[in-house]
Amino acid sequence: MSAPIVVHRPAPATGGRAVTINGEIAGLAHDDSDLVEFLRRAGIYDAEHLLDDPYWIEWRGGQAHRYEPA
Repeated sequence: MSAPIVVHRPAPATGGRAVTINGEIAGLAHDDSDLVEFLRRAGIYDAEHLLDDPYWIEWRGGQAHRYEPA
């Protein structure tokens, strides 16, 4: 089973990472606070404690918590 939240690789020119929740686009995060806000809007209110939990979040293509251009 894969994580329901995916933080995709940073955009090559502009930075920021697309975030999908259960396959639906939630937005483009430029830092962890953006990511937490997307999760809050999806009804996950304790999101800051889930950012490093691989059961909940899969970080693809790049280091976790890094949003700079690839």
